[in-house]
Amino acid sequence: MVRNPRGRPDRLLLMAMLALVTSSCSIQRMATRGVADALTRGPDVYSTDDDPELVREAIPFGLKTLESLLASLPDHEGLLLASCSGFTQYAVGFVAMDALAVPAEEFARAQALRERALGLCLRGRDYGLHGLERRHRGIGAQLQSAPVAAAAQIGREELPMLYWTAAAWGSAISLGKDRPELLADVATIRALMERGLALDERYEDGAFHEAMIVLDALPEAMGGSRERAQRHYDRALELTQGRRASLFVTWAENVTVPAQDPAEFSRQLERALAIDPAAFPKLRLMTLLMQRKARALEARRSELFLELDEATEPSSNAPRHLDLQERP
Repeated sequence: MVRNPRGRPDRLLLMAMLALVTSSCSIQRMATRGVADALTRGPDVYSTDDDPELVREAIPFGLKTLESLLASLPDHEGLLLASCSGFTQYAVGFVAMDALAVPAEEFARAQALRERALGLCLRGRDYGLHGLERRHRGIGAQLQSAPVAAAAQIGREELPMLYWTAAAWGSAISLGKDRPELLADVATIRALMERGLALDERYEDGAFHEAMIVLDALPEAMGGSRERAQRHYDRALELTQGRRASLFVTWAENVTVPAQDPAEFSRQLERALAIDPAAFPKLRLMTLLMQRKARALEARRSELFLELDEATEPSSNAPRHLDLQERP
């Protein structure tokens, strides 16, 4: 203990030292918050990039930087949203894409990549749920016990957190179709996506409509509906004016493959490949990644479809051909 010349504790000196330490911690925290704010509110330099490999190499460092900041600021909304979306996009746009490109005979390697992508999506989901919990304590558990009522609590200002949480969760389910514990959460994803539609169907050029295509492409026993999927496709196409390659890839992968309609499959992928990435700079990276996925899916055509005479008409359970040529 600090003592004055007479040997008694100098309380004033102790208080001054404590204040200095506290002030130092406060300054450090303010500096950390400043960095976090700058990282999460600055311009998006990734989505406009024309070099996917450069982005692939940069993202892991960025994600770990976000996590290191979250260790000091665990409730920072911007960091939680950036982590949720970042882990999801890296998992789906790069790791899962790598799995798709692995030859069929290398099943173990492809499975390992899918498992990694699944883990990254779940990490992103957990950050998103933490973000929602900031305003709605207990909503994570409520979304699984009473998903519609829980989702109804989420407001318009939380749309980005809602969307990316649902996207991360839904992507995890798609990657883990052999896991019953994940499939049980389909109702939760639907409740979140439908809440997003109710709040703003135009969000990100119809991103919620596009996500609903995947849900409504599921079997009827799991709540799917071919007719609803068609309506969501049509509305998303109208909102995007044909700018988003992901819409065409989503339809090809999730609707035409189960329906075993190879002609429509190729037609949708061709539409994705026909988009000029430079024409829509804000979508450039996404377009390039989706075109990469379109080529990978086309390369696996023989694995995805039974041997059919493509000159014959599709079977009655195939989706109706979409009259898109006259659309924007």
